[in-house]
Amino acid sequence: MVVFPGFRLPDELRALREQVRRFVRDEIIPLEQQLDPDAPDIPREHFARLSAKTKAAGLWALGAPAEHGGGGLDTFSMCVVLEEMAQHRMGLYNPGCGVFGRNPPPAIWAGTKDQIEKYAVPVIREGYETFWAITEPSGGSDPAGAIQTRAERRDGGWLLNGRKVFISRAHDAPWGVVFARTSKEKGRAGISCFIVEHGTPGFTARNIRTIRTTSIPNDVVFEDCFVPAENLVGQEGQGLDLAFDLLVKQRFPYSACNLGVAVAAHRMAIEHAKHRSTFGAPLSQRQAIQWMLADAEVEIRAARWLIWEGAWKADRGEDARVEASIAKLHSSEVLGRVVDAAVQIHGGYGVSKEFPLERWYREARVRRIGEGPSEVHRMVIARALFR
Repeated sequence: MVVFPGFRLPDELRALREQVRRFVRDEIIPLEQQLDPDAPDIPREHFARLSAKTKAAGLWALGAPAEHGGGGLDTFSMCVVLEEMAQHRMGLYNPGCGVFGRNPPPAIWAGTKDQIEKYAVPVIREGYETFWAITEPSGGSDPAGAIQTRAERRDGGWLLNGRKVFISRAHDAPWGVVFARTSKEKGRAGISCFIVEHGTPGFTARNIRTIRTTSIPNDVVFEDCFVPAENLVGQEGQGLDLAFDLLVKQRFPYSACNLGVAVAAHRMAIEHAKHRSTFGAPLSQRQAIQWMLADAEVEIRAARWLIWEGAWKADRGEDARVEASIAKLHSSEVLGRVVDAAVQIHGGYGVSKEFPLERWYREARVRRIGEGPSEVHRMVIARALFR
């Protein structure tokens, strides 16, 4: 889908956004109200039922390449629809509850035809989770220097040894991509990317409990974990380029989900302010509340434009690394401020599990760290300014 810069979205994209909005409102939100507020996923039977509906409606795997069974949307268009997919209780952890399909790690598209057919196509077709493993105990924001996991040549493949931390879904995803050092001497050119299947001998994943009770990341250990030669993705030494490409491509959709939940929390706060009264007048007439909501509105609009600008630039094949950092930094911090204001406006209801705000509040704190902490993105932006 070709998207041009400007203030009006193409009619086709506007219609798609409205279709996704209705599905979230009519199908996902009512179901979530029947589930445990901390449920990470919807039950399998509901997933199957809702997935059948999105497939029938042409809403399945919208961001995957059309030639492999996806919707073929570009990054900009996916950011527009992800803003809607995220507007429900599970939205920050699992936008659309997975019932709109899932995409494999972007690095897989640098793989061979056989790798794409064996690993990527089933993800698009069936919508199951995958993982990607970059972060290590020594650091995650600087993969060039932090990656110490080793991959050593053996007959017919590679032997992986090392450790990754805070890797989502590594405990149950059928496969994922792992970045490991294949040469110490080559520095940045000594990192490669491998496909590792769940259950491979020498691969173990242990849960790490965090403030985010709905998504438990993993501590992953590789001990003489043999990976066949055909599971090397791209060329040996290409891993760092694939890692940076993956991170940039993930950050715009990640930012769009931040924006979507901020929009949902803001809308809830406005409605509550209209109907909740103190001392004989609705909260909406209190200047303190009005200014909180006005500030949130300004920040939400600014975040949307920063995401759209960067995604549009990325789709044109331009270097959008700084724009990805700007979008991720601003959207995650706006999310925290907007949800915090919504909790305050709701009072006691804001911290009750009757509403999604308390879950969003906890998860918003994680979003300032995931996909790179705010401080690292500020560093990236500053470096660009001084270049």
